[in-house]
Amino acid sequence: MCGVLKKGCMGHKIAACLVLVGALNWGLVGLFDFNLVMKLFGSWAWLERLVYILVGLAAVLELVGCRCKACKAGKGSGGCGGSCSCGMKKDMPKEEAPAPAAPSASEEKADM
Repeated sequence: MCGVLKKGCMGHKIAACLVLVGALNWGLVGLFDFNLVMKLFGSWAWLERLVYILVGLAAVLELVGCRCKACKAGKGSGGCGGSCSCGMKKDMPKEEAPAPAAPSASEEKADM
């Protein structure tokens, strides 16, 4: 979710939040046998089920990717169209040759 919560279309932001809720809930279930969604919405079984469905749909959206105009133009989140904060740019090669190092003072004296 590279920069999704900062720069993404609204669908990506909502999906990222739902996936985060689902991941935290499963972490709590695994670590402490505590289901937060059931604790919050247990008296409304239909609402609890709806949350699970929405989390699942959000995960599918994150896996497949968004096809909205903003995301297609590279303005949304995603695999480094250059708008996220991961540091990679779309047109930048993955590996650039490092600049040559300046000679040290001892090397300059040896050349004289």
